Amino acid sequence: MWPRRIKWNELRFGVEIEFIGGRPSELELLPGWVMALDELQIDDGGEESGSELQTPPLAWADRDQLRVMLARLREQGARMNWSCGLHVHVGIEPWGEALALPLVDAALASQDALRALMTTSKERLVYCPPVTEEMRDAYRRSPCREALCRKGRPQSHRCGINAAAWYDNGTVEIRYANGSLNEDEILRVVELCLRFTAAVGEGRELPASPRELAAALDAAPDGYPPPIPVPRWYRERIWLEDALLPAVDELVQRLVPGGELHHALPVEDGILIAIEGGGGLLSYVLKPPADGWQIVRQVVASPPSSR
Repeated sequence: MWPRRIKWNELRFGVEIEFIGGRPSELELLPGWVMALDELQIDDGGEESGSELQTPPLAWADRDQLRVMLARLREQGARMNWSCGLHVHVGIEPWGEALALPLVDAALASQDALRALMTTSKERLVYCPPVTEEMRDAYRRSPCREALCRKGRPQSHRCGINAAAWYDNGTVEIRYANGSLNEDEILRVVELCLRFTAAVGEGRELPASPRELAAALDAAPDGYPPPIPVPRWYRERIWLEDALLPAVDELVQRLVPGGELHHALPVEDGILIAIEGGGGLLSYVLKPPADGWQIVRQVVASPPSSR
């Protein structure tokens, strides 16, 4: 039922905490917590590292669990870099599917302000693209999960305000926050997401200015995880991916119909491209001869990352 007033601190939430380093497989977990060992990040040297720590559904009164688990992560030597993000899921069961369209409307009105409040790193925007008017029109015509997703790359079907998560796990996922292992920063993000969702559920019109949005939500205007400088080699890798996309898109569709280029990077015997589709990542090493792309070999498949 929508609209309906629910106090922000009565909503349940979950957090996905990406990190590098540490010893993820050895971390002692509180009941219900999950270490997604297949969710690897990129360390400062370009190697796969770390993991993603996932909370169970928590009440605001349970937030000290975050402090306990973050302390354990830091004690292991886990740390944060530019490749890590922070995703918050807010349970929207009190409103159900009826909240999906209001969330889209709220995103169109204030997603830029929410993103600005969280100072989202420019390099992370590909993982949290904006909701569009076309998505709203599609959802009004046919209310379904697919209408709330968008094509792009990589994993850009998950918008910064991801209402499609209702169909996956009964939540809205807000993906704008930069990575952090600081409990105060993370709790500020969680509180902002809870307050934003409760305001949408109440049917409030939200402003388009970051400061005005924070004031309307009675949320902190600053103190969120700051962006971390990205090394030049990684920016060059992204430029390579962007430049390659038009050249390899036809081949990507032939190899994995409906797939999207997830990442590309040079390897010893060519250029490795990883394609997201079919429930995982399929990787191939290619060589670009003058008359077309040559497939050198297929790499063993790996599960997708949710950066």
